[in-house]
Amino acid sequence: MLDRSSSPGRRGRRGALGVAASLAIGACVAGATGGTAQAAVKGEARGGLLPGGLLVSRVHYTGTAALITPGVTVLPTGVTAIADGSFAHVWDNVSVDPNFGVTAPIYLDEVTSRGTRVGTIAVPDATTGSKRGQAGMTSSFSSKSELALNLSTNGSAVTFMGYAVAPNTIDASNANTPGVLDPTNPDAQSVYRTIAQLGADGQFRFTLTNAYSGDNGRAAILNNATGQYYTAGNSNNGTGTSVSGLISGTGAQLVTASRAPEQEQQPGAPTPVGGFSVTELPGVTKADKLGKDTNFAAVAEYDNVLYYTKGSGSNGVDTVYFVDTTGTACPSGVGTPAAHAPLPTAADTYDAQTGQPADDMCILAGFPTGLAKAIKTPDTGAVSNAADFGALWFADSSTLYVADAGSGDATYSDGSYTTAAAQSLAGIQKWSLVDGSWTYDYTLNTGLDLGVPYTVRGLPTGTNAITGTPWTPAVDGIRNFTGQVNRDGTVTLYGVTTSIGGVSDPGANPNKLVSVTDSISATTEPSREHYTTLETANAGDVLRGVSFAPHATW
Repeated sequence: MLDRSSSPGRRGRRGALGVAASLAIGACVAGATGGTAQAAVKGEARGGLLPGGLLVSRVHYTGTAALITPGVTVLPTGVTAIADGSFAHVWDNVSVDPNFGVTAPIYLDEVTSRGTRVGTIAVPDATTGSKRGQAGMTSSFSSKSELALNLSTNGSAVTFMGYAVAPNTIDASNANTPGVLDPTNPDAQSVYRTIAQLGADGQFRFTLTNAYSGDNGRAAILNNATGQYYTAGNSNNGTGTSVSGLISGTGAQLVTASRAPEQEQQPGAPTPVGGFSVTELPGVTKADKLGKDTNFAAVAEYDNVLYYTKGSGSNGVDTVYFVDTTGTACPSGVGTPAAHAPLPTAADTYDAQTGQPADDMCILAGFPTGLAKAIKTPDTGAVSNAADFGALWFADSSTLYVADAGSGDATYSDGSYTTAAAQSLAGIQKWSLVDGSWTYDYTLNTGLDLGVPYTVRGLPTGTNAITGTPWTPAVDGIRNFTGQVNRDGTVTLYGVTTSIGGVSDPGANPNKLVSVTDSISATTEPSREHYTTLETANAGDVLRGVSFAPHATW
């Protein structure tokens, strides 16, 4: 990587996604990669996707009151529901069932850079897909960590993750996967996690995996050269950590794209692409609970290096990581990628008994190294404090933007969500590479109106008696975003906000699509930079991820 201390112009070259964003879909549209015609499902993007446009993943709740009968319906965890299936009180069932969720259809909205929706692609699910001889996927409506969108390594496809079940399935997000059964999981269902791939021609392909049993897959990137996916997520919803595939099936995974129709796929055991343990850090001798150091939120690829972020859980370090394929970049658990390091193409080794992967991942130098369990102070502006890191994006080799999803604290007083409003790091953080280490510059959050309630038509009025907070939501931070490098030395970032509010599950609160422009060369925040709201989700809709549309290969 170039270092800002030795790069006079500091403009750098375009980030990988910035290049992809500048390539429009031409008359020569190639087929999607990673499957055969038998495995393809035609989406609703007839003639290809919007050239140079944005894709925004959206989940739409389709449950009705009849889905659940209060006092009668027994949920998969064995407790009795307290609310019916109508939005938004359905999420009050979280108070009796911490695993509660309802799967919902996924849509990819085609949006211009000004926020105008020009088309919508319905992702096939187990109902609509089966009519075409295929299955498909859904998402857990209330899970705010799902449906990140990522372009493939050559920009010709976009990928994301969900579940191989029909809409309105209850508690699928914490179910086991069929090949990794944890008898201690209180949610005893079996549901495959699914990777979806959408090409520039509007065709879908789906690959099933046994990874992330008990929890969720959150993001995926296709390596076009190998036909493999790099994925991020978490596993384990019980007390069992010795189940084969539970620990080796969490965190950073390597999944080979299937060439078979979904109904014919027989996924094998999950295979990790990397692993990290806090014992790699100097002075740390006590290991965490197996698998919990790699509760990853996002994955990105830049210059042949895989990067991951962690921002939740009480174990590990909430920070930015990379996979060290050379084994030389960080002997003490912290460093920067070695020059000309290749992308991984084979699964990492792991302990056959515990499933723990080898320690081939490192914390990116300059990012926090403090243990999550030791950080209990609120966000006071110090980057060493707890951060809920999400997506990350390189503008160039010395400029990195990282999302911070916010505290998740819905404390409300005097017309404001006070904890959210007091945050200084939530939004999109900017980091610069200086003298071989990444340095925090500032956080872009002006105009996000953190903690300020806004009205959404269709939500109940007043206060939710279960949460004790108003139904009106507020922005808490940003989890997923993408960006493009402009010719004038600026970048434009497009992000999906996280929200807090009166809905009992924060992930079910309506949220926003926003954009902001930043000067690449700036190391202190310019006063003119301010977020613009491009779209506000309706009640019953939640926006999850954003990416530029895949472009054709020639």
